Amino acid sequence: METFKNQCFSMVFLVVCSAALSLAHPQVQRHRFVIQETAVKRLCKTQNSITVNGMLPGPTLEVRNGDTLEIQVVNKARYNATIHWHGVRQMRTGWADGPEFVTQCPIRPGGSYTYRFTIQGQEGTLWWHAHSSWLRATVYGALIIRPREGQAYPFPKPKRETTIMLGEWWNADPIDVVREATRTGAAPNISDAYTINGQPGDLYKCSSQDITIVPIDIGETNLLRVINAALNQPLFFTVANHKLTVVGADASYTKPFTTSVIMLGPGQTTDVLIKGDQLPARYYMAARAYQSAQNTAFDNTTTTAIIEYKSAPCPAKKGINAPKPIMPPLPGYNDTNTVTAFSQSFRSLRKAQVPTDIDDNLFFTVGLGLNSCPPNFPSSRCQGPNGTRFTASMNNVSFVFPQSFSLLQAYQQGIPGVFTTDFPGTPPLQFDYTGNVSQSLYQPVPGTKLYKLKYGSSVQIVLQDTSIVTPENHPIHLHGYDFYIIAEGFGNFDRKTDTSKFNLVDPPLRNTAAVPVNGWAVIRFVADNPGVWIMHCHLDVHITWGLAMAFLVENGVGELQTLQAPPPDLPIC
Repeated sequence: METFKNQCFSMVFLVVCSAALSLAHPQVQRHRFVIQETAVKRLCKTQNSITVNGMLPGPTLEVRNGDTLEIQVVNKARYNATIHWHGVRQMRTGWADGPEFVTQCPIRPGGSYTYRFTIQGQEGTLWWHAHSSWLRATVYGALIIRPREGQAYPFPKPKRETTIMLGEWWNADPIDVVREATRTGAAPNISDAYTINGQPGDLYKCSSQDITIVPIDIGETNLLRVINAALNQPLFFTVANHKLTVVGADASYTKPFTTSVIMLGPGQTTDVLIKGDQLPARYYMAARAYQSAQNTAFDNTTTTAIIEYKSAPCPAKKGINAPKPIMPPLPGYNDTNTVTAFSQSFRSLRKAQVPTDIDDNLFFTVGLGLNSCPPNFPSSRCQGPNGTRFTASMNNVSFVFPQSFSLLQAYQQGIPGVFTTDFPGTPPLQFDYTGNVSQSLYQPVPGTKLYKLKYGSSVQIVLQDTSIVTPENHPIHLHGYDFYIIAEGFGNFDRKTDTSKFNLVDPPLRNTAAVPVNGWAVIRFVADNPGVWIMHCHLDVHITWGLAMAFLVENGVGELQTLQAPPPDLPIC
């Protein structure tokens, strides 16, 4: 009998230990995303929007560092679609990165594709979104990466966590909006509202009943994971009467600093702690535009959600007698000083491994342009300034996406004629980038040009805004990599004087850099991930116009430095 008891105990012990070990080890998560049309009502109007699983925003993915994801994406919509896992390093899994005609051909209507990748060494807040035309206006969701089992945050564990997704809404099909702009050559129509977790908030018509409410209680600390999923607009975000302590950005931890307002370019994420240290009441959180481009139309509305203390009087009452939440002050739309003070507060949590011996020293101008009206075009197709068509470029090359093959497929299979590797490492012509630029420099050259990097090379890029058409704050996103932002400033970057501003000790690690309006930012990274990786402005109107380029990172030595083979279900063009 005793032997039987011991055997039973041993079996139970083994089962318990196995369960504990399985929890501690990385998991394989499997999900199914169905891209489909869904009837969505916003701003008094119901329209068919493209969503994932009928949700807006789409499903939140919650994983741990080290987990593997297998996500089957089924396209039941009428448009081509892809999904990009924004900020995921995709080590050797470039086939799962998602940008249309860069790492894959689109998933055609009726088709499907399973994205397979592993989260390696990343913790914090990322997100996923469509990377095909303007589908990401409604096809997006959060990707939350927690520490490995048994490991903790580098800050006191919050009582609760809340994802705050800032978005942009049109009373129209966003695909129709961009198609019309492409046809006319003019700027696209601006959005009709901003949203927080898919809801505009009660400052808009027909929106008060569904406003997002975030609970908090006296004495507790909440972690807000703020994501700017807006299509074309950098946004200020703040909470009435509460300070925000920044502890992370783009899935990298930062030295904590406290601020009353944050600014996020499209694509950026910021993790902030907020304490329940105010009188029990209801407080607005609010977001509105940071508009750095002069004399251009923009959506000047304000989206709101509510921080609600559980002990506040009548918290559940939504009738006419419900207490009005307290409204926070917001910076002016063009308050670049506030943006600068905020962006220059970021530091990595620990000493950073910044590359110092640079192999590829690059200088990229970014900005808009104007194409002359082609002779065979009627005036209705040239509605940009003075009868032109809007365009955009990096180093005077306006990026053209291929249509018959993806760039990664063409590289891996050696298909000729799809791209060239002569993207210029410096501007073809030097000029006063932020001054009064000659109109002879307004028209870039179209091309599908890549810049080749050897595996393991150390790269520095100066990203220089230009005043062609108008200067602007550009959120520049690099796929497949995080990079250190070692300096930023205004005017033209000067190698002789501005290198003294480089922070090589604890610069922030990001995947999207907000290049200052009429200014520059310097980034560094090591090219340790083989494949083809697009770098582009995350204002989608700008990538539509060609503000992009791509790096071709060659394979290194051995399997662990080599791009994986393409999966069998990779979509064909």
